[in-house]
Amino acid sequence: MTSAHLQDNDLSRRGFLGATALAAAFAGLTSGARAATPVPAAFDAVKQIDAGVLNVGYVEMGPKDGPAVLLLHGWPYDIHAFVEVAPRLAAAGHRVIVPHLRGHGTTRFRSADTPRNGQQAALAMDGIALLDALEIKQAVVAGFDWGARTVDIMAALWPERCKALVSVSGYLIGSQKANAAPLPPAAELQWWYQFYFATERGRAGYAANTEAFNRLIWTLASPKWTFDDAAFARTAKSFVNPDHVDIVIHNYRWRLGLAQGEAQFDDLEAKLAAGPPITIPAITMEGDANGAPHPQPAAYAGKFKGPYAHRLITGGIGHNLPQEAPAAFAQAVLDVTKL
Repeated sequence: MTSAHLQDNDLSRRGFLGATALAAAFAGLTSGARAATPVPAAFDAVKQIDAGVLNVGYVEMGPKDGPAVLLLHGWPYDIHAFVEVAPRLAAAGHRVIVPHLRGHGTTRFRSADTPRNGQQAALAMDGIALLDALEIKQAVVAGFDWGARTVDIMAALWPERCKALVSVSGYLIGSQKANAAPLPPAAELQWWYQFYFATERGRAGYAANTEAFNRLIWTLASPKWTFDDAAFARTAKSFVNPDHVDIVIHNYRWRLGLAQGEAQFDDLEAKLAAGPPITIPAITMEGDANGAPHPQPAAYAGKFKGPYAHRLITGGIGHNLPQEAPAAFAQAVLDVTKL
């Protein structure tokens, strides 16, 4: 899950723009109800492509010449978070790309010597490298959890590559310095797994109980989502990756300053630590039953300097918003370039 600091005093408290007028134009937009559109139980085929330091496993749907959309999942999830989103966007004429993040699914490091690095800048560079490998000059970028933080970074640092942004839980760019500041006890409690992962006991526990651990996270993060065993088992296959534990543990240890990042990302991290604004069109989203740590919308609204709207998705929608409310998420992707 993402680690944006819950109390960022540098964020503006300005109100939201355009959230009501545009939302009202679409039936069911703020509802978690699923549409009757037929959707696949799983993606049919996963492609592989060399992109930067990775050989990336990804799904592609829609016309090759359609406007591109890049959809990024988080932890502990996989590409199937978008299994009902991608067909909707493809049917609307978009070229949809859904990759496994490093450490997930069929994505592999191309060299055994590459650090198994989970820091935020590394994942953002993975996104840019994938666009380069696929010869996509510009895409709408959208995601949740780790994926939301990644597309936020891509939009902030490479706006020329990002046509527009959809981000669940808003502005999630952070820094080791910001994450070093203590939170109130109730907020610290929500991050229990981060402190667990900081210990060697936690690493060993996660390695030994990955599936059970991640199912618990699903339940806590989306307390009103009645996912079935088959849906979880489909995603759990993506945790059986030789780099999964290393990436997850490094991600959380790096955030707390307990693990080093790569020097090649130092300049990027310095820019991210300054909290760069996002200037491209953007829609942020939140479920009304998100049980994971997340900032309040008012805390990050001021970071969005371009056309912007925020949407609250009701109906008991939790942290995995694209999978729990696919129609609403897909509609936001379709709407964001119209702001």
